[in-house]
Amino acid sequence: MKSQAKIEYDRLTYPTVIVIGGGFAGLEVVQRLAGKPFKVLLLDRQNHHCFQPLLYQVATASLSADSIAHPFRRTVAPMPNVAFRMTNVVGVRPADNVVVTDHGELHYDILIIATGSTTNFFGNKQVEDQAMQLKSISQALDIRSDFLQDFEAALYLSDEAHQRRQLNFVIVGGGPTGVELAGAMAEIRMTVLKNEYLELDSSQMMIHLIDSGDRLLKAFSEKSSAKALRYLEEMGVKVNFGARVTGYDGDRVTFLDGSHMDTNTVIWAAGVRGVCLPGLEQGFHPQANRFNVDAFSKVQGTANVYAIGDVALMTADPAWPKGHPQVAPAAMQQAQYLVKNLQRAEKERTPFGYVDKGSMATIGRYKAVLDVRGFHMGGAIAWFGWIFVHVMSLVSFRNRVMVLFNWAWKYMSWKNTIRLIIRPYLRKTTVVEPHSTVAS
Repeated sequence: MKSQAKIEYDRLTYPTVIVIGGGFAGLEVVQRLAGKPFKVLLLDRQNHHCFQPLLYQVATASLSADSIAHPFRRTVAPMPNVAFRMTNVVGVRPADNVVVTDHGELHYDILIIATGSTTNFFGNKQVEDQAMQLKSISQALDIRSDFLQDFEAALYLSDEAHQRRQLNFVIVGGGPTGVELAGAMAEIRMTVLKNEYLELDSSQMMIHLIDSGDRLLKAFSEKSSAKALRYLEEMGVKVNFGARVTGYDGDRVTFLDGSHMDTNTVIWAAGVRGVCLPGLEQGFHPQANRFNVDAFSKVQGTANVYAIGDVALMTADPAWPKGHPQVAPAAMQQAQYLVKNLQRAEKERTPFGYVDKGSMATIGRYKAVLDVRGFHMGGAIAWFGWIFVHVMSLVSFRNRVMVLFNWAWKYMSWKNTIRLIIRPYLRKTTVVEPHSTVAS
């Protein structure tokens, strides 16, 4: 028998708003439409929101998966005009105002696409098949299991070359994800491997950070980029600039200049791209891999379809002619503007203007960089600022408490506490022929 709340939701006669994707942008829309005269339906292939900026800490055994995730149903349960469906969207028919899912068709009056981004392998199928990536909790748990399994396996290897390959970790991409992951892995070498795997020589573990450009953190100031590089080098990370990856077969990563590196683990953090929903190809920019939207976030060639966050390319903002950065603050601001405009008459709507509140990245204990409106900072103050901002940005009070507790314990013990191989990672054995496209 249906509950009273469900009956009331079914009877709502408000315009139906379907939100595809429960990331930062989608969740912000849902929360701001709660209690408003709209019937809102959130669609996502997962049943939880994931706080992606801290995924690398799940991958490096500092945080448990549930400390950065929050169930959608717990979020929407108090909202009488909001419902959630766990489903996979397979297409859109904009002429009929219909979203097609693997569980049937859904009618909308307003469609908001907030599907975020996926890893960009730049067409290199071999790397895509063999390299690891970090966009979801399951992938973070795979990385955690992988490096812990590598430590255990290295103990059984008598051949030094094989042992070095087992302990050789390659991270491709010098953006925030790559930099933060490299720093976290370096701390693991200095603490966990050195103190708990006494049969191994911890100096054999090498962390290589590969980037095709000439500096790290390209979206940051040159001063912050230089500090990040110095911090990583002080921690023993080998940073390689101007290196373009052309292939990886599971044992060896190859570069454009013909050189190679033996490794069992390549983690790809070199870029992201949006994914087009079938039926909306006319509004999708194939080179940028994002939906072309106007200053009001409306998808080109549609009347009532909007895109926000990483999947949206808005070139109408004079300050950002190449589109806004694909970061959480931009996604949330777009969501806030869109909700305000949906509640206004058409002629009263205002164009979106992004306010850049700064960028930050952490490399290790007391090591972080911060850029805020021309002001640059590094070291302990930036590190504590990074902690505060990320804790306060978590969805629930429970998440904040769990993260703070784990960080406090790690700070006092110098140990990554969640070192559990619960779901062993199984490497792929199928080798795909190298692709001619060069990736970086």
